[in-house]
Amino acid sequence: MGQKINPLGFRLGTTQSHHSLWFAQPKKYSEGLQEDKKTRDCIKNYVQKNMRLSSGVEGIARIEIQKRLDLIQVIIYMGFPKLLIEDKPRKLKELQMNVQKELNCMSRKLNIAIIRIGNPYGHPNILAEFIAGQLKNRVSFRKAMKKAIELTEQADTKGIQIQIAGRIDGKEIARVEWIREGRVPLQTIGAKIEYCSYRVRTIYGVLGIKIWIFIDKE
Repeated sequence: MGQKINPLGFRLGTTQSHHSLWFAQPKKYSEGLQEDKKTRDCIKNYVQKNMRLSSGVEGIARIEIQKRLDLIQVIIYMGFPKLLIEDKPRKLKELQMNVQKELNCMSRKLNIAIIRIGNPYGHPNILAEFIAGQLKNRVSFRKAMKKAIELTEQADTKGIQIQIAGRIDGKEIARVEWIREGRVPLQTIGAKIEYCSYRVRTIYGVLGIKIWIFIDKE
């Protein structure tokens, strides 16, 4: 069997950079890791709660965290930032308070910045949320995958691969279905590939979605 490796970890230091930047002594490292997880979960939950039900897409591409002794800087890359920017100061303040309460870090200052990304559907996390929303609404998985590929073609990408696993369409036996359009050179370290895995709960059980998007060669 071929040994699988996470495409992002495989390219760290070449085309991929870390999403968390901080230093900790070995004994304190696990605390820092848990802090990051809590921060990301708290932001995602807040956005989910305040999301307009119509779209069904949170639109968070990634969350970067940079820590110093007296400051935690959180940068949220969003495809559809309207959700938090409409009455920006109030929403951001509320989000900041939520994260601070969750982390229990009154000694350190917390800064949250929102950056809008162009071509949101060129990012796998946002695309996976779109497919998850379609599957929850009982749209056929093939239709959902083809629609997702159409959306990425508008975002000017070189290739995409989508894989869905689980009890697809409520069938008794779980299976894996995948589709590829264009080139996705997973073995080439110099190729800039965005990847995400996403879980979606449907009435039949949990489905796993994996998306690889080949953006460009460095």
